[in-house]
Amino acid sequence: MSLNSIKVIVGSLNPVKVNATKAVFEAYFPNVLINTQGVDAPSNVADQPMTAQETRQGALNRVSHCQALYQADYFVAIEGGLDVTQDGPVTFAYIVICHQKQQIVTKSACLPLPNIVHRQLVAGQELGHVMDELFNTENIKQKGGAIGLLTNQLANRETNYIQAITLAMAPITHRALYEK
Repeated sequence: MSLNSIKVIVGSLNPVKVNATKAVFEAYFPNVLINTQGVDAPSNVADQPMTAQETRQGALNRVSHCQALYQADYFVAIEGGLDVTQDGPVTFAYIVICHQKQQIVTKSACLPLPNIVHRQLVAGQELGHVMDELFNTENIKQKGGAIGLLTNQLANRETNYIQAITLAMAPITHRALYEK
């Protein structure tokens, strides 16, 4: 990191994840050039993680892959998944941000899923494909996602990621406070 630029590697080529990351870093560092690069990073978990633990592991795997292959000031990984809580099925994302020796792991807000959607996921389909079929959309996972469709676009996948990444940055931007 120089005083004039920050390099951020995002462990995904999905434009929603890359754009959300870029937006947060530009907001946190308004007077610095933010160089955000999405890269192909395997999660080494199922294409549709079915538990919080598997989703979290996918994000950790993506960030580890990026750290092993790239030089950057920050590494960000976002892994979407689902779980069944005592209140029913939900979808969310795990966020991992690494900066120097700091690693922050956090989870986004949860979106309750209709049981009809959850049944199709248990049968082996991915959430994006299920939503495309139900709402007659195409490649919704690289757009507003299930969040956009189920909230009538009042929120979407990118806004959910922006909020989660913003919150995950708190221990980095206020490191001394978090180390007390």
